[in-house]
Amino acid sequence: MRSIIPALFPAALVVTLAAPAAPAFAQANDAARAPVQALSDGLITIMKGGKAMGVRGRASAIGPVVDRVYDVPLMTRLTVGAAWTTIAPADQAALVAAFRRMVVGQYAVNFDSYAGQKFIVDPKVETRGTDSLVRTTLVQPGQESIPIAYRLRSGGGGWRIVDVFYRNSISQLATRRSDFSRVLATGGAKALISHLDALATKSGN
Repeated sequence: MRSIIPALFPAALVVTLAAPAAPAFAQANDAARAPVQALSDGLITIMKGGKAMGVRGRASAIGPVVDRVYDVPLMTRLTVGAAWTTIAPADQAALVAAFRRMVVGQYAVNFDSYAGQKFIVDPKVETRGTDSLVRTTLVQPGQESIPIAYRLRSGGGGWRIVDVFYRNSISQLATRRSDFSRVLATGGAKALISHLDALATKSGN
């Protein structure tokens, strides 16, 4: 498995995900935990598929999982930020599709081999306003374990992921917003679509 930090978290922008003084916990079987478990299981599956599955095979396998567990349209809108309302509807749809390709592509490229790794999903689901926070740990034999937290929001499709925090401090949404804003400012929506497609196939090295 490649290092996930360069590709999945492209900027060193830290947004601390500190626990509240008196965190509220939902029941252990909270429905918000299920999407995170499904994603964790899907990533282990493509890691085990490795070279035999190939990048395209891994993308085909993880794509439906991403569709089920991520709220890609909302994540795209939140990441683009205030500029979203100035983008034409056709370009908005193209951006959502490109954002999905980026998420799927980066998982397929970076989770490419298996060496006994496993994800441990915390049974305690924290309540953050109307959102839920699910914490996991990526255990890597012989290497440091990596904490990864997921923020989920409930909508018409149930609980879905809207942000990911690497080591409980680096927000994908925040780092990507900074990156997207720069591209939008210089080249507009079509430049951002091209940028997302490039990220989808980037090696992460």
